Amino acid sequence: MRGIAGAPVSFGVFELTSDGPLAEPDEVLSALRDAGYDGVDLGPVGWMGEGEALRQRLRRHGLALAGGWVDLPFSDDDAFAAALPALDAALEVFVDGVVVDPARPPLPTLADSGSEVRRAHPGGREDGLGLGEEGWDRFARNVDTAAARVRAAGLEPTFHHHVCTYVETPEEIDALLAHTDVDLTLDTGHLLLGGGDPVAGLERWGSRVNHIHLKDARLSVLDQIVRDGAGSRAVWERRVFVPLGQGDFDLDGFMSALIASRYSGWLVVEQDVIATPNDPPANAAADQQANRAALRTWLP
Repeated sequence: MRGIAGAPVSFGVFELTSDGPLAEPDEVLSALRDAGYDGVDLGPVGWMGEGEALRQRLRRHGLALAGGWVDLPFSDDDAFAAALPALDAALEVFVDGVVVDPARPPLPTLADSGSEVRRAHPGGREDGLGLGEEGWDRFARNVDTAAARVRAAGLEPTFHHHVCTYVETPEEIDALLAHTDVDLTLDTGHLLLGGGDPVAGLERWGSRVNHIHLKDARLSVLDQIVRDGAGSRAVWERRVFVPLGQGDFDLDGFMSALIASRYSGWLVVEQDVIATPNDPPANAAADQQANRAALRTWLP
């Protein structure tokens, strides 16, 4: 295993919050270092800096860059073409971070941008939400284009299945892997929301899994969101994602299976939150300390 990383999203720093006040990078990286993590996800491109500023920040905190989120509208050819410069800009930042720990390079984490229809139906449970044969051909062609750009930058791509996108359910993950040669970020929390089982998913896709996002989720909260017709943002606002051991994720079963599988990639611990003014500032750091402590049985 390359190491255990934390993530800015656990401190409320991610694409849904990047237009508001964010936690300071050094505050987040210090908390992760002190909790015992040895890597960090990128967060919004530019949030941790670029070039030498990024490298100095990572070195100062003793953290490697593990990966980072890049969502693209794979189902829409015109929108995808327009988004490619943003991918190229993100790849420059990933390359900036490689030299800090070249033995453990980051994986640019590709994901679908979804659609208004998918964002209105978390869990992907209703009929008629999928792409169809022609849609999958277009989607796969664009994934291949993005993956080629990642590889041309000297990096290894990975694809993140995600709630409220066209790769959400186990069947859609199967379709992605059948249509492309890009390997998978197995996200335990998002797989639960998409109707899958993380232990079964690791067994089913293990040979194609090159990145892990470890997170817990409460399915009862998702069920209520679906009943309310509340849409995607409610997934984060209502705190579907919780500290390890407080949701429906079988941490013991998954970690035992992961260790037995001889998985060799990064393990990124995440607890996606949208912070509010009522959240005590120290809560996020304490949660990430608890999450790291929960893994010490397997990864001391």
